[in-house]
Amino acid sequence: MMTDLDLNWVLSTPALLGVAAASIAVLLTLIMKFKVHAFLALIIVSLLTAVATGIPTTQLMPTLLSGFGGTLASVALLVGLGAMLGRMLETSGGAQVLTDALIHRFGERKAPLALAVASLMLGFPIFFDAGLVVMLPIIFAVARRLGGSFLSYGFPAAVAFSVMHIFVPPHPGPVAATGLLGADVGLVLIFGLVVALPTWYVVGHLFGSYVGRKYNIPVPSILRGSTGDFTDFASAPKVGTIIALLLLPILLIFMNTGLNMAATAGLVSLEDTWVQVLRAFGETPIALLITVLLAMFLLGKRKNKSSTLIESVVDSALGPVSAVILITGAGGMFGGVLRASGIGGALAESLDAVGLPVIVAGFVIAAIIRIAQGSATVALTTTAALLQPVVMGNSTFNPVELAAIVLALAAGSVFAGHVNDSGFWLISRFFEMDTKTTLKTWTVGQALVGVVGFVIALAIYLIASLF
Repeated sequence: MMTDLDLNWVLSTPALLGVAAASIAVLLTLIMKFKVHAFLALIIVSLLTAVATGIPTTQLMPTLLSGFGGTLASVALLVGLGAMLGRMLETSGGAQVLTDALIHRFGERKAPLALAVASLMLGFPIFFDAGLVVMLPIIFAVARRLGGSFLSYGFPAAVAFSVMHIFVPPHPGPVAATGLLGADVGLVLIFGLVVALPTWYVVGHLFGSYVGRKYNIPVPSILRGSTGDFTDFASAPKVGTIIALLLLPILLIFMNTGLNMAATAGLVSLEDTWVQVLRAFGETPIALLITVLLAMFLLGKRKNKSSTLIESVVDSALGPVSAVILITGAGGMFGGVLRASGIGGALAESLDAVGLPVIVAGFVIAAIIRIAQGSATVALTTTAALLQPVVMGNSTFNPVELAAIVLALAAGSVFAGHVNDSGFWLISRFFEMDTKTTLKTWTVGQALVGVVGFVIALAIYLIASLF
């Protein structure tokens, strides 16, 4: 079998970097110009890159499948279970109950803040586009009742879903990057919240208030007629039930991370049975599984819903996320090829030569790929694949630094979404804004999310490097 070292004797560092640049260029060309699905494009580019870098034909499929399967092992469970939980919250009416309670709690004057808080909470298990669509009827109804520019209500909520989707597991981008870079998913979740919440405040709240004053957007009529009685609240779950279901996986995962930190500090031993059991409950897939099962009982059987209906609701969550899971796995395949080819080592040498820190290089690369092809998930997984050998080959990174690098890449991957991003058109069409206004509001807002998120991630990295 030909090793990474053998391949580096075949191709020089400039040649390997040239192949890396060409592979990304081909990937972007296939996706943007020829409209090839990202899943197919990643497979094609992975295969071509493997051939171009001299991986033996006998090792082509093992290399491709190893990268693909290794990524799916960590991603598929999290994304699938997270989607199931989100679907249960949506169909039970829990999302609307929570929002209504928050508006009652905050008052009408702070309705935009209430909607955004609900979106931040629901954004933990629900994907950006799905969560936004769930919230839109509620946002429309509140905006019609209270008046003013729709952006004052819709923009903060949309940014809330965006920051949760891009920075916080179990969403696919941060989960995939966490696996590719060997970071701890619990730490990424904790520091993801540390990055996401201040970023939302700056962009969603402050910038959102500015665009709400500057652009007087009427309340859209696209869902008029579906904004009356959303749910039979007499049979809807209690708000405390929804909050408990949203907090449970976070608390379980925090327990796992807390025990790991306590073991490092010498307060507990990882050899103790009780510690191992509690840590097992705090593993992210198990924490989400427990939450999904509890949600099925509390939101389904306890409400006298049939088992068939519950099964249908849970099953309906998997179809929409299958493409995301496969694209993420294909990104891992690309990473496997890059690891086997030696491109990662060449990239490490180049970064060392120019003195560009890995965390800065990762943000810049992810931002460039994001602007070029639109998909945040593709940008994040591709960049993580490129930097994986650099990061994994440096044993000096501590766990917090690794988490910060993941979040810096995530910040780059959300930067300045524009006309080649499906989320851009989702906002444009549902908010009934023209392209120019959407560029001035949403695109600028996404650029700010990237910059503010990167600054916070960099601060975490620099502080962690002192210890």
